[in-house]
Amino acid sequence: MVRQGGQEKPQRSCLGCRETRDRDRLIRFVLSPQGEVLPDLDARLPGRGAYTCASSRCLEAAIRQRLFNRAFKREVSAMQPQAMTEMVARLMRERILGYLGLANRAGKIVSGSSLVCDAVRGKIKPGLVLVAEDVSGSIGEKVVSLSTVHGIPCERVLTKEEFGDILGKAPRSAVAVRQGGFIARLVTEIQRLRNFLGEV
Repeated sequence: MVRQGGQEKPQRSCLGCRETRDRDRLIRFVLSPQGEVLPDLDARLPGRGAYTCASSRCLEAAIRQRLFNRAFKREVSAMQPQAMTEMVARLMRERILGYLGLANRAGKIVSGSSLVCDAVRGKIKPGLVLVAEDVSGSIGEKVVSLSTVHGIPCERVLTKEEFGDILGKAPRSAVAVRQGGFIARLVTEIQRLRNFLGEV
């Protein structure tokens, strides 16, 4: 373990690359009663855990080399690498959507490219702007450029449909999150997804 701020932070080794990292930076996996390897992104499921970096490469290596067998000290059943990485990515996206839903219920969300641009230009600026991955080029570039000019962090993530669904509205090209406690969590989850997909 390592100490930070006087407290010990538990560490674990990644099955894929063998690097030792803080446990909360890794992805935890557990076994179902049927012996299936399942991702436990919240790290709350009971039982012994095995870990990989938040990287699809490390996860794929762990599956191909049958390293979950070694970690759990028994024969286990694991999905094919592509299926498992798709499942983990989907769960990560769901976590981002979950935090957006919480922010929306707290009245912290502005949605739609026009309203987002107005919020960015406004006196009280949002803390984060999200642009849908499938937005048209001109709209996306306008929102990203305006956010950059005003010094507001901007990420391309999720889809217009996903934004609309979680907000209970029609598809949305962009979302702005007002300043508050949701910003740090959202940024962490988005970066984790991008790291996993190898985008950074």
